[in-house]
Amino acid sequence: MTHILAIDQGTTSTRAIVFDASMTAVASAQEEFPQHFPASGWVEHEATDLWATTAATCRAAIEKSGTTDIAAIGITNQRETTLVWDRKTGKPVHNAIVWQDRRTSGMCRTLKEEGFEDTVTDRTGLLLDPYFSGTKLAWLLDNVDGARARAEAGELVFGTVDTWLLWNLTGGAVHVTDATNAARTMLYDIRKGRWSRTICNRLGIPMDMLPEVRDCAADFGKTRPDLFGRPIPILGIAGDQQAATVGQACFEPGMLKSTYGTGCFALLNTGDTPVRSQNRLLTTIAYQLDGKPTYALEGSIFVAGAVVQWLRDGLKIIRTAAETQALAEQADPAQDLVLVPAFTGLGAPYWNADCRGAVFGLTRNSGPAEFARAALESVGYQTRDLLTAMQADMGADASDAATLRVDGGMSASDFAMQFLSDIIGAPVDRPKVLETTALGAAWLAGQKAGVYPDQEAFARGWALERSFAPTISEETRTAKYGAWRRAVEATISV
Repeated sequence: MTHILAIDQGTTSTRAIVFDASMTAVASAQEEFPQHFPASGWVEHEATDLWATTAATCRAAIEKSGTTDIAAIGITNQRETTLVWDRKTGKPVHNAIVWQDRRTSGMCRTLKEEGFEDTVTDRTGLLLDPYFSGTKLAWLLDNVDGARARAEAGELVFGTVDTWLLWNLTGGAVHVTDATNAARTMLYDIRKGRWSRTICNRLGIPMDMLPEVRDCAADFGKTRPDLFGRPIPILGIAGDQQAATVGQACFEPGMLKSTYGTGCFALLNTGDTPVRSQNRLLTTIAYQLDGKPTYALEGSIFVAGAVVQWLRDGLKIIRTAAETQALAEQADPAQDLVLVPAFTGLGAPYWNADCRGAVFGLTRNSGPAEFARAALESVGYQTRDLLTAMQADMGADASDAATLRVDGGMSASDFAMQFLSDIIGAPVDRPKVLETTALGAAWLAGQKAGVYPDQEAFARGWALERSFAPTISEETRTAKYGAWRRAVEATISV
């Protein structure tokens, strides 16, 4: 058995990739699924869509690979998205509430006013924000008819997407998560390595709803025999951003990666020390192996690749994401449009759930090209916000920025990555393997199965495709970033 199947369940689509013994992708399949927006700022998925697309893409990828030689499965997933289902039947009580959803902003505001945020941050490393699973779960218990009584009677269970997929893959035999996904629920004490009774009690969450927490590389059970022709061990799980950290081989303290998918997420490895941010970043678990957590500082941006989807589906000025770069290159250099893509609020370091997007600098000549350029540049500006906060937390001078390793769909854009290097004033390294999230999940499962090498050998295999270096002056960089900060301030003040 020399192949590994990686499941990459994302916000807008599900993919399955088969990797061979050399960790090369040999086959893949992908399916998009609908997004549901029942109210302003609300985002939902049908839980059955997440499972159906997972099963279908796994079967398709295995068939395309031409092999049934699958040693193990690794799972990576959109984090924080919240599901509740019946413990016996597996039937969801409601749609999944997606990580982007802001419906619990009022609940979070009330908890902050009570002074509860310090307790949350001390135990979980997170802030009180609708982004995380805890208040989403509380909302479901309070707003779905009969849910609270059923939960208190032990009839319902909670899980993030990894747990939901694992439940279905194993036919309901396993109710488990890994440390990285647990760390994003706002219910898990990342220092003590256990669910926080204090937080669960305050949110009214019965603790027997919660899954067991295991390492990222562990025995997560086996698939139902009828799914793929035989039972396959599931040996790796990590939330998508942590899986990308692993896939980028950011195993040493000080190493930094940023993933550009629907959102953008930068993680800085801080080793065995959980650093409490003074700049509104998150302290989280980067990965946990052999019972030992490795921590990270994380900055989360809600809208990165989603801004390109907006150009396509909202404004309809492009047909495919690939058109964005050529369009941006046609933009009038004399126009300095600044787009603040706060479609579902702003993430780190602002954490404003209520503000919405805005565009500044419009003229009569502003058109599709200028919007495309502003959209791509908004991702670079937001990344600089994160890195500036990280450098402040770590005591590093802004001029000492480390090389940034990038991945995800938007990192394929030379325009976006060059602007990113320009605006942060530091090198940006793009690897040969852009799908590092799936690769990280595959490596976790593969090394547990004895198919793939250890950390050190895996890190040596990381390969650079292209490095981007800054090309603009410090004066220009300062002026452009100053315009961005003024635009953000104006957006928040509305």
